[in-house]
Amino acid sequence: MTTPRPRTYRLLGPDGRTRTSSLPGTLGGYRPDRIYGRLDCPSARRAIAAGGYVRHRVFFADEPTALAAGYRPCGVCLPTTYLRWKARQGEQRR
Repeated sequence: MTTPRPRTYRLLGPDGRTRTSSLPGTLGGYRPDRIYGRLDCPSARRAIAAGGYVRHRVFFADEPTALAAGYRPCGVCLPTTYLRWKARQGEQRR
């Protein structure tokens, strides 16, 4: 009997480079728009169901990693986090 290989996952690191992990990501992202959100995001699910998005999907271990990689929170599934992020962006422009 063959021992199954441990599952590995491809996650984006804080430097934007892909890494392998034995743990799945907790957040999903969309590379072209540099947005991250929950894995059950209704907006992402609609895009996937319409036949798009999957090719450009990335995954993150956690929120600090997504932010460090230059991604912003999704306004649909993370509205409070998005508003805080947006307020910080306005402060940085002043």
